[in-house]
Amino acid sequence: MADAGTTSQSTTDLDSRFAELEAKSRARALAVSIDDLGSGYEFHHNADRWFHAASTIKIAILLGVFGAVFRGELLPQSRVHVRNRFLSAYDGSPFRVRLDRDANPDVHREVGRTLRVSELAEAMITTSSNLATNLLLDLVGIDALRATITGFGLAGVELVRGVEDDLAFEHGINNRVTSRGLAAMLRLIGEERAFSPELSRQMLDILHGQHFKSGIPAGLPRGTRVAHKTGEISTIAHDAGLVYPRNRQPYAIVVLTEWAPETGGRSATIAAASYIAWSSLARESHG
Repeated sequence: MADAGTTSQSTTDLDSRFAELEAKSRARALAVSIDDLGSGYEFHHNADRWFHAASTIKIAILLGVFGAVFRGELLPQSRVHVRNRFLSAYDGSPFRVRLDRDANPDVHREVGRTLRVSELAEAMITTSSNLATNLLLDLVGIDALRATITGFGLAGVELVRGVEDDLAFEHGINNRVTSRGLAAMLRLIGEERAFSPELSRQMLDILHGQHFKSGIPAGLPRGTRVAHKTGEISTIAHDAGLVYPRNRQPYAIVVLTEWAPETGGRSATIAAASYIAWSSLARESHG
């Protein structure tokens, strides 16, 4: 590990590289947090700026679901009735998750049947099923989910509603995250301190199954293992996860971006941020 002076200099250089990437990408905003679980090194760029969470909020919901398992309120094999009717956080009016806006149609085909909690959790993370997400949120309850987040002392993650609640969105009621907050949550899981080592590993197994790999994984050497969750809506593109290099401890990296609706290059920018982080940590490891 490099000495304090070298680390300070490399942090300054790293901040400059992310500022340059932000300018060249034409993103409205870029935030990056890196948390090296082995050395304890942390880096933050715009880390306390709030962003619409998009689907990265599903990491917090996953944590809350496993909190219910830890408390004995649920079992992974518990069966949940699959329905598509939810109540808006704005006024309690009913809404449905639209099939054409859900990345995973499979859960919709199970309406009227049942799925296990474990199956819904996997669909929520690996293929970003919005229907699975809202079913789990209703099952555990938003107050219990928030209590789990605050119980770990996690700041920078605000869970206030389910997904595709358009009326709430129109009235400014949105889930929000900071890169610092998501990185702290990922570190908790990565260090296997989330309830128990066994439950932490179960969450990591789900996060390792992520299907969408054009962000963080695309900036890494081929074959590098990543446990992560993406999130994208009209003006937002994020990726947050744990990277597992060979022969060293993992590190958490969160890349949050905001864009004009017509601007492209989102995944490439996240991949570029991932590469910058990887190359910097590799240099620190040999410093």
